[in-house]
Amino acid sequence: MAFLKVVPLEEALRIVDSFNLKPRVEEIPIDEALGRVLAENIVSPIDVPPFDRATVDGYAVRAQDTFMASESNPVELKVIGEVQAGEEPRIKLAPGTAIYVSTGAPLPEGADAVIQFEDVDRKDDEIIVYEPAYPSLGVMKAGADIPRGKLVLEAGTRLGFKETALLSALGFNTVKVYSKPKVAVISTGNEIVPPGEELRPGKIYDINGRAITDAVRELGGEAVFLGIARDDEKSLADLVIKGVAECDMVLISGGASGGRKDLTSSVIEKLGRVYIHGIAIQPGKPTIIGVVDGKPVFGLPGYPTSCLTNFTLLVAPLLRRLLGRESEVRKVKKRLAHKVFSVKGRRQFLPVKIEGEKAVPIMKGSGAVTSFVEANGFIEIPETVEILEAGEEVEVTLFG
Repeated sequence: MAFLKVVPLEEALRIVDSFNLKPRVEEIPIDEALGRVLAENIVSPIDVPPFDRATVDGYAVRAQDTFMASESNPVELKVIGEVQAGEEPRIKLAPGTAIYVSTGAPLPEGADAVIQFEDVDRKDDEIIVYEPAYPSLGVMKAGADIPRGKLVLEAGTRLGFKETALLSALGFNTVKVYSKPKVAVISTGNEIVPPGEELRPGKIYDINGRAITDAVRELGGEAVFLGIARDDEKSLADLVIKGVAECDMVLISGGASGGRKDLTSSVIEKLGRVYIHGIAIQPGKPTIIGVVDGKPVFGLPGYPTSCLTNFTLLVAPLLRRLLGRESEVRKVKKRLAHKVFSVKGRRQFLPVKIEGEKAVPIMKGSGAVTSFVEANGFIEIPETVEILEAGEEVEVTLFG
């Protein structure tokens, strides 16, 4: 068993990257597609608009019939009908005639321009035109917005309301997207109780179960919280077995440090294989990566900040890969608010709070709930660096 045999972070990432998990694709109704990631290129199957249409309320005319119009020599055209939006034109425009059309209505055959009704005078069944129209005036041609065959959305696009509206405009009622990976979440520890229960002496409320579950959901995965395993192997093993049977991977918080009651590594080893137990980073050194029944099982540290930092470093990239969202890691450049000292030879991930253009280090320790709650993300301090000066530019990897 690889018991706290510490490895570099790059080795841990290599193991995670080697897991034989492939993105799955499903076809879903468009009304369920918001926030999902396209698994196919979308090519327009139609012209948008699908016909020449009026862009104003007015009169469809043959532009050439108005070329000689002026204030001193107006042109009179006979109105022979009208077409409303949604109707199919049934009248052909002859020379010297006009047809009233509403905004969005199809252009009648023979017409090539629409003059706004405010720009003409109407007298009985005739309009009086005072200035010439030109072909395409007041008209949007078929395909002018989106021509048939145009690539409009690429695979890998995350669907927001604008993208779903575009799909609707093209007539799609279903779309192929990457399936949500299903993730089992387990908390551990005799001291942990669910929120809502009475908090007896020596007990603390479970924060990691909520945090990990919602972190998975925020990324777009489907999280299933299986409960709190007590400090005995059967309790934890039963939940791990349930997790690998029902889900694509299992995330366990706590029980990874190697102490007498820290059973995560031994349970994973008995059920499958432990690849890594210990990563050369601070916080989050006692992290476990293993496999049970071909499914990845992660043992994350029990302290909230360590747990969520290692989730962001190790688990989130795997989830993004399965969701087709590998390019969505969020990082920002900020200036360090004050000097920071680090331990040489130890790679540190320090939580920070963003305040304007500054990154404010949070030094309360990874066991403090507020360290995790107040932090917007973390900065990496290489093992060769002992001091970061105030005002130094740092790159913040954002949580979420």
